[in-house]
Amino acid sequence: MSFQLAAAVAMVVGYLVGSLPFGLLVARITCGVDIRQQGSGNIGATNVARVLGAKYGAIVLLLDCLKGALPTVVLPYFLLPRDAWGHMHLAVLTGVSAILGHMFSFWIGFRGGKGVATALGVALVLGPLATAAAFGTFVVTFAWSRFVSLSSMLAAMAFFAAEMWLLWPAPFSESTWSLALFSTAIPLLIVIRHGSNIVRLAQGTEPKFRFGQKRKDGAAEKDPAAKGESPNERESQGRDC
Repeated sequence: MSFQLAAAVAMVVGYLVGSLPFGLLVARITCGVDIRQQGSGNIGATNVARVLGAKYGAIVLLLDCLKGALPTVVLPYFLLPRDAWGHMHLAVLTGVSAILGHMFSFWIGFRGGKGVATALGVALVLGPLATAAAFGTFVVTFAWSRFVSLSSMLAAMAFFAAEMWLLWPAPFSESTWSLALFSTAIPLLIVIRHGSNIVRLAQGTEPKFRFGQKRKDGAAEKDPAAKGESPNERESQGRDC
């Protein structure tokens, strides 16, 4: 198979796998909930954890990671079994397609999540050392701030910085230019997708994530000021179904 045909197949398959809205599916199948009408309205693991509980959030996180990692690992070796040079470029293309599929899923009107978990799965395959740096940044930032959004954005920037350092002095060489481009563009896209979170962080209204507090009535509304509750209180409440 030519690289051009393999690239076309990888883009389509990667996008289709990435488009699977696991947050929406898990919430509907397990609890009969449309997660888009609950909490922040996002289909990602963070909103699922806030609305339905940590157990379901962890399931969605794992599935969203896998839908990025698996096609990125499998497709290059399946489509180009004898082209070691093309594996990296094809893996990057597959991973980017999966991330875009999650962000702009055709199953739900080309809307989706912010891409952090799917990007994590792809990054684990493409740059495990830089991913370790990003994970450490996330853990430290989250422990200090309890802001998932801030932690995710700083982790994305840490991945960029670490991968550029690892690829230096020639990050955009013939063999690594696609990885360098991925390490630049995807963190930037993740930050852009957090635009509304950046506004709330600047305004001091971004809700913090807290564990161990469950709603008894099962209702999680989009307006954190509803019923006189603070944003932190509303967003930290979830329910197990």
